[in-house]
Amino acid sequence: MDNRDILAIGTSAGGFEALRYLTSQFNEDFGASVLITIHLPSDFPSQLDRLLSRAGRLPAAFASNNQEFAKGRIYIAPPDYHLLVVDHRLVLGAGARENHARPAIDPMLRSLAACCGERAVGVILTGTLSDGAAGLWALKECGGLTVVQDPAGAAFPDMPQAALLRSSPDHIAPLSEIPALLQRLIQQPRGERKEVPERFKLEVEIAKGGLVAMADMDHIGRRSIFSCPDCGGAMWEITNGDLVRYRCHVGHAYTAETMDATINHEFQDAMAITLRTLKERLALARQLEMQATKKGWSDEAKSWGRKIEQLEQEMAVIAAAIRRAHEIAARYAES
Repeated sequence: MDNRDILAIGTSAGGFEALRYLTSQFNEDFGASVLITIHLPSDFPSQLDRLLSRAGRLPAAFASNNQEFAKGRIYIAPPDYHLLVVDHRLVLGAGARENHARPAIDPMLRSLAACCGERAVGVILTGTLSDGAAGLWALKECGGLTVVQDPAGAAFPDMPQAALLRSSPDHIAPLSEIPALLQRLIQQPRGERKEVPERFKLEVEIAKGGLVAMADMDHIGRRSIFSCPDCGGAMWEITNGDLVRYRCHVGHAYTAETMDATINHEFQDAMAITLRTLKERLALARQLEMQATKKGWSDEAKSWGRKIEQLEQEMAVIAAAIRRAHEIAARYAES
């Protein structure tokens, strides 16, 4: 019987070193195609393909659209494109960002679930926030085997921790033990083909860049009270096991954790504008108090003095809120 011949790895912060270590441990006769999505910026070229090719024995290259893939090779999601598997070929998706990222990990794993989950092994390594948890859950639902790096040893534990809590992976291991574990898993016979939920297929179409009607979104989830932070459109709440996600009809998608971080950033921006306005009002109040004092208008000067005290108190409250918001944002900051 054929083996599990597709290995999909997702990572973000701290992922370069983790990937270099993993690929350095793969032998020339590695019996699976290796697909990698790491959050890459789109504003300058990446040398990750050269770094991984030099680090190990398997040739690594950025994937191209409609490409066939083979065992013993590494295919990397290029900047600004989701790496998808559709009809047993690699497809570069230009759909909206998920969890603020393109390429994002969830679309890659979800496409594998829809295409050939019984052939796949999915892995989540170090990273911040929670991209990958929903995709790993979908892959396991469709017969894939799932692996998560032990958060205790990860450079950035948030992403593996989210995958551990939300997707109930088949295996949890420190990075040093993952190469041997993967070698064993890809040698296992592929599993039985499972029925793929239509909502998985629809989300793959969205990641490819396809347009969906708002009525189609009702088949994925239920209308949410939130609006999309990216485009302002209506959002749908999607429940995958214990994981809650949000997606708008344009395609932007967030896990609940990423949504929380995004709302926190919006809060910081709003508070910064509020603080600036209060400072301007305080400067004006002080000027008017000074003018009233010079003209001997004691009652008016006292009134402006009380206004100054009120504005200073309001500024202290807003400044404290901004400091707290910065502390929360620091937990989620990408390296």
